[in-house]
Amino acid sequence: MSKKHNARPDGLAYSTNKDFFNDYQDEPAGETLAKDKQKLRVKLDTKQRAGKIVTLVEGFIGTADDLEALGKQLKTKCGTGGSAKDGLIIIQGDYREKIIAWLKDWGYVLTK
Repeated sequence: MSKKHNARPDGLAYSTNKDFFNDYQDEPAGETLAKDKQKLRVKLDTKQRAGKIVTLVEGFIGTADDLEALGKQLKTKCGTGGSAKDGLIIIQGDYREKIIAWLKDWGYVLTK
């Protein structure tokens, strides 16, 4: 008889081993690093996007809400669509130089 457990981030939904989840603990919600400590990388990508160009902002360390807020600011400034999830902001189009300049203006001094 199997015993059901909550789903884990690695995709495992249940286990018949009662000791399997003893070493697993929920990770605490991380705090957002200060802007001057964030090491953001801005680059262009076309992989798996049907030839469409997107600008990626990688390396954000913080809460999902703060990531969404930064993504929304960038999408508004660029006047285009995009998404923000898993520490990655995706902006449709080539906005590398503009995004780097805006991030530096907003206090993200370690941006490249």
